Amino acid sequence: MLKSVMFGVLLTCSTPLFAQDTLLVQGSGPDLHVVHTVKKGENFYSLSRAYGLPPKEIAAKNHISMEQGLQLGQKINIPLSKTNFSQGKDIPATGYRPVYHVVTEKETLYRISTNYNKVAIDNIRQWNNFSGDGVKKDAYLVVGWVKGAGAAPVMAKATPAATAAPATPVAPPPPPVETTAPVTAPVTPPPAEGLPPVPIVGDAAPVKETPKTEAPKTEAPKTETPKESAPVVSNVILPAPPDESFERIYDQQTEGGRDVTSEKGPGTWFRANAQNKYYALHKSAPRGTIIKVTNPLNGRSVYAKVLDAIPQSKGNAGVIVKLSNSAQEALGITEARFFCELHYEGQ
Repeated sequence: MLKSVMFGVLLTCSTPLFAQDTLLVQGSGPDLHVVHTVKKGENFYSLSRAYGLPPKEIAAKNHISMEQGLQLGQKINIPLSKTNFSQGKDIPATGYRPVYHVVTEKETLYRISTNYNKVAIDNIRQWNNFSGDGVKKDAYLVVGWVKGAGAAPVMAKATPAATAAPATPVAPPPPPVETTAPVTAPVTPPPAEGLPPVPIVGDAAPVKETPKTEAPKTEAPKTETPKESAPVVSNVILPAPPDESFERIYDQQTEGGRDVTSEKGPGTWFRANAQNKYYALHKSAPRGTIIKVTNPLNGRSVYAKVLDAIPQSKGNAGVIVKLSNSAQEALGITEARFFCELHYEGQ
């Protein structure tokens, strides 16, 4: 009787479990699992809600009794079975999170499919938005979806990358307008909703035209009405190569790469009026931190400055970074949601 009461109290008062950044599949079919690191306040019941499995099944998988409980920092194997793991083509829009496989050297789509319950190769292509049979080493591929319901708000409402609505296409920067005077008067547009304003760099004082002294006639109307050129060039921001000062600041912050925190996971982008510098929103890095962002699919990297934290919203669930659209273009990314590697000053 006393044990039943204690379990009821734990079930009611347990701390909600929040999703970890990226779930990596372990083992091979049919004995698949993911590894969860226990955080403060977590117990078998919060793990049960987060991964869609009965508490006793999780305890049995790890050879732990329910009475023993969990320890902070303990590694727990979460089974991926027919109860909580789906590899069908149609995945519900809510209540599921993607499970990833990291491609090894000389690995093929066929081998990946065979290792993970012979999941359909077409499903892997669809979930990861690519065609063909080639995969690159160290790339992250979605190989299935784990169920997570109950009091885990981040996971229960996360939208899988394969079913997310496509974002508005990234418009290319406006081409420079040829004029006789290099006027560079910038216009500051309103910031995107829910995001901090992005500073515009490269301001320059407008160039004043020198009036001609040869003509004795007074032609004031011509100088007072520069309507044909000023409105056109005022909206033009001349493109410039990426500023290298962020890379120098990154080296200073990380002591030449000796004090670095690494992170891998999904990211998204936001529109910013900044073409010669890259900016980012991050969940924990302080403002002013320079983050090195790498696209593992092509090896490209950029250095982005953290402006603020990622806003809490359904669309940002599970995202580790949001990049400005110029940084996304420099990385060669065209998808609304992508996978990346982060390196920044150790916390």
